Amino acid sequence: MSSPDKVIARTGRLRQRYDNEYRLVAGCVPYRVKKEEGNRCSLGEDDPEQVEVLMVSTPNRADMVFPKGGWEDDEDVYQAASREAMEEAGVKGIINRVTLGHWVFKSKSSQNSSSPRGACKGYIFAMEVTEELESWPEQATHGRRWVSPGEAYQLCRYEWMREALTALLERLSMIEPVGSAQELTDQSSMYMMLQATSDSAVALC
Repeated sequence: MSSPDKVIARTGRLRQRYDNEYRLVAGCVPYRVKKEEGNRCSLGEDDPEQVEVLMVSTPNRADMVFPKGGWEDDEDVYQAASREAMEEAGVKGIINRVTLGHWVFKSKSSQNSSSPRGACKGYIFAMEVTEELESWPEQATHGRRWVSPGEAYQLCRYEWMREALTALLERLSMIEPVGSAQELTDQSSMYMMLQATSDSAVALC
């Protein structure tokens, strides 16, 4: 782990990017491959037990999330995803530029509205973690925890995060591709799943 000079998280939306009325968001699923001593394996040979993903906690919640946040006008989408991982989870790494997917997020209060006002378009990537920081900008409100894929499925706050995790595991050749999303398990969630369009998953977060 390393401890860099103090970095302050970006706040506010003065530089926020929009696509019409959609707020643009970028994030990632940070992961690492545990290597046995003297045995370096390729991604195609990974065992699910050898891969861990990094999840972020928030106050007064038992479930967890993957780092994400607003994509700003002085950065590209990959830089935005990397910045959010550093600010929320205190990690740096290699972003795979092929997205795991993109989703549209709407809050429960606007779920019955046909307008995109208040909604976000999120682009989620895989990040292979290469560095963990001892301190990070949002450490006071965001803890971090390495978990197995199986535990991550249980901890994910939102269904779209399970879909992103599935896409990552498919990419690492750990599971067979699936044709449809898992059934929403948390019916008490404040957010709900919308019907997916043909070219992108549409979810609420």
